[in-house]
Amino acid sequence: MNAIRSPIAEQLARGMLPSSVFVASAGVRPGRRDPFVDAVLEEAGLSLGDRQPLLLEDMEDAYFDLIVTLAPEAHHAALELTRSMAVEVEYWPMPDPTDVSGTREQIMAAYRDLRERIAARIAARFGADRPARRQAE
Repeated sequence: MNAIRSPIAEQLARGMLPSSVFVASAGVRPGRRDPFVDAVLEEAGLSLGDRQPLLLEDMEDAYFDLIVTLAPEAHHAALELTRSMAVEVEYWPMPDPTDVSGTREQIMAAYRDLRERIAARIAARFGADRPARRQAE
């Protein structure tokens, strides 16, 4: 699904990397926009704008130098899709915040933890600064 981890990663990367870097996200199953994603991005000064979840198949004609996957199912699908392509695929395992139950604040804490983990991985991998508060395009 492309509703939680990868949209957060996409918006963080857009905020942290130069605008010349093409950043997109897609999932393996259809999904709906998650309101907790909107809330946790808003806290960071980011927004999904009008963006809706996309499927990996929607992007199979695009070219990428690097594909980062955040869930096992997405990693396997990306490896299968790129089997005959010269593209690097990295797996950054990230927790699924929907596994957390409890109060709204406990759930938000799980989404915040995910946001911070992803931001740290982007910064470490690309030498990027923390989000520059650039809005979704």
